[in-house]
Amino acid sequence: MKRLLLHNLGWKLLSLAIAVVLWYAVVGEPLYEASVSAPLLLTGAPADLEISSERPERVSLELQGPPSLLDQGHLSSVAVVLNLSSVNQPGERTFTLSRENVRLPRGLTLQRAVPSQIRLYFERRITATIPVRARFANDGFGGYFMRRQEISPGKLRVVGPESHVRRAAWAETDLIDLAGVTGEKVFRVNVFLDDPQVRFEDTPQVDVLVETAKSRVVGDR
Repeated sequence: MKRLLLHNLGWKLLSLAIAVVLWYAVVGEPLYEASVSAPLLLTGAPADLEISSERPERVSLELQGPPSLLDQGHLSSVAVVLNLSSVNQPGERTFTLSRENVRLPRGLTLQRAVPSQIRLYFERRITATIPVRARFANDGFGGYFMRRQEISPGKLRVVGPESHVRRAAWAETDLIDLAGVTGEKVFRVNVFLDDPQVRFEDTPQVDVLVETAKSRVVGDR
């Protein structure tokens, strides 16, 4: 027995010393707390629903762990992930943030999340076709007034949460400057929606044909 204990004694003592050092490095290291602003990521969003309520872009997390894990290199990977796959109909849903929602490096623990809950409102996703209105500046510049305008295409398809799409009456072009326009001219311009919840299905650009004349003709605009 004594011979077995003394066999390779030097290697055994070295292994024991390494184990003690590793234990102290991992377990014996004091714990600290730190706050980090983590991005809020959404996954599993239903294809036929849209979030129409405001939601925070980041969540404040209070974390605990050894100082070697609380540096920027480790904290940069922290994120809050909400799985929306259980949402299957319009309405309100409240999500409580817990350790299961937070992506953390091994060795860190979540102490608190602010906010601790996130409430989202879901609406049906719908599409609609709305007219485009052109906006002009300097009509009448140099005595030339606009006689005719044609927008192509005159309507564009938009998509978004149902209540927002139904309120979208029209879209507007960027301001078209008529200074120096004599006769006909075509402008390629971008189109804008003032509701950030509604977006265009295709490229939001139109061609606007403008015809100006030296004097205004009554009834033309």
